[in-house]
Amino acid sequence: MRKRELGSSGLEVSAIGLGCMGLNYHRGVAPDRNEMITLIRKAVERGVTFFDTAESYGPFTNESLVGEALEPFKGHVVIATKFGHDLGGLKSSNGLDSRPKRIRQVAEESLKRLRIEAIDLFYQHRVDPSVPIEDVAGAVKDLIAVGKVRRFGLSEAGAQTIRRAHAVQPVTAIQSEYSLWWRQPEEQVLPACEELGIGFVPYSPLGRGFLTGSIDETTQFIGSDNRGSLPRFAPEARKANRPLVTLLEDVGHRKDATAAQIALAWLLARRPWVVPIPGTTKLNRLEENIGAASIELTPDDLRHIEDAAERITVQGDRYPQAVEALSGR
Repeated sequence: MRKRELGSSGLEVSAIGLGCMGLNYHRGVAPDRNEMITLIRKAVERGVTFFDTAESYGPFTNESLVGEALEPFKGHVVIATKFGHDLGGLKSSNGLDSRPKRIRQVAEESLKRLRIEAIDLFYQHRVDPSVPIEDVAGAVKDLIAVGKVRRFGLSEAGAQTIRRAHAVQPVTAIQSEYSLWWRQPEEQVLPACEELGIGFVPYSPLGRGFLTGSIDETTQFIGSDNRGSLPRFAPEARKANRPLVTLLEDVGHRKDATAAQIALAWLLARRPWVVPIPGTTKLNRLEENIGAASIELTPDDLRHIEDAAERITVQGDRYPQAVEALSGR
């Protein structure tokens, strides 16, 4: 697979990464653990070198799964994980905890679960309004200095926060939701990344599965699948947003590609330092996503998608109001 550099950091990763959250967390009944370890290893065999997890996924169990799966490939893959949620008993009012002491604790525990000597990319999962971002960046800078972390990232941070953090410790990547049905990062965050030489990692690049065309207003979300609680996945919103999928399918027919592949190819065409991390539990979907890296959208294709998308108003908030308030600070 082709590779991309995350901004001007020197960190080179596969053009398509793998978001590992759904392998055992937040997407309904968890698949067989050994099967998911096999899936991760098959991703490596197919050229994927960028894997995303977090201590909060599970919590803790997702990191352990990823660590076991990737242990044979130490030095050949890049593992990103995250800190910042209150999982240590503080019981903060907003569910966040980015105190430097907690950041250091998370790093030590994540290293053990991931079975590595240094965390390749350590994101703050959500901006904690009770801890100055300069203190957060300084704590990660100290971890980098002692060799326990290699690079620093932020997730769902606003442009002002990114600039403040970057002034203390250079930020390698920003991870935020970004796709044809959530384009807010284009307003301020992507321009800031371009100016500062920071890579951008879209999570949910397939709209949590909606942009694949496999979900409609009759789809049922069972068990721990968090999509059932998201306003954008209410049946009426799914029905209203179907034209976006139709657009991707129409372009796909002309390019001999699927809707999902066009959605990912569109992201790759946005900037050369954008690296989406779609998640899946199925080998055929993994191969489909990887295939998007070889699809070239022409300027005419991109203009057609842009013009058509402008005429589609996406319905439904992406998160409940209380959760959305923690994003984009």
